[in-house]
Amino acid sequence: MTHTGTASKVTTAFATAAAEKRAALVGYLPAGYPSVAGAIDAAKAMVGSGADVVEIGLPYSDPLMDGPVIQEAVHRALEGGVHVTDVLHTVEAVAATGAAVLVMTYWNPIDRYGTAAFARDLASAGGSGMITPDLPPEEAAGWLHVAATMGLDPIFLVAPSSSERRIALITSVCRGFVYAASVMGITGARASVSDAAASLVARVRNHTSLPVAVGLGVGTGAQAGQVASFADGVIVGSALVKRLLDAPDSASGVDAVSALTAELAVGVRSARV
Repeated sequence: MTHTGTASKVTTAFATAAAEKRAALVGYLPAGYPSVAGAIDAAKAMVGSGADVVEIGLPYSDPLMDGPVIQEAVHRALEGGVHVTDVLHTVEAVAATGAAVLVMTYWNPIDRYGTAAFARDLASAGGSGMITPDLPPEEAAGWLHVAATMGLDPIFLVAPSSSERRIALITSVCRGFVYAASVMGITGARASVSDAAASLVARVRNHTSLPVAVGLGVGTGAQAGQVASFADGVIVGSALVKRLLDAPDSASGVDAVSALTAELAVGVRSARV
């Protein structure tokens, strides 16, 4: 059974934001930190405070793309014994709010779990798709097939270094949106948003009508507004995770995530008339 005729929750979320003349807000948190329940509470708080799409990170022992903040939270989640089934449980709990929920994961754990099995279980949990930063499109045939079968959005990353040919290939296999990494390097909030981001978005738009969301480096409402002025979506991860890491307890962490999400939600609405 192929679900290609039905708009996904991700597509709907971006369309709703566009109709409201604003960018969509995409928030990331890893499953299992500060606990499975704590991560669910924090992700639900993001939805309640204005996140349109939620990325749930699947903790992995060798997170090459992640900066020190996300690495630390993922490390603690793994030390706490988080498992792939906990990730799926988190997706299910957050999807129950009605939000579009994606899994952000390195490929190795999916390969181990079984691509078809994970796609089936992700769809069953109410997940909308998967972001796979280290899976090249050339090696993604199996995932693309089961994603189409299960109605899941496969989302790949483009970078400022991507050639036009590469951007054409990547955008041709994306559904939902295209993830534009605004900088070369690891994740982490930065003092300013990379100048390369706007030109990358423009280049991507030459190849696809899909929404383009920018991630890596956004940490404040003002930065969210800056990115929202040229992108269809603003992705925030490290800044939200840092709120959890800095909190004295789980409840305070949820409040801090909620407050930052609300600030970011104002930011994505401030950029356009």
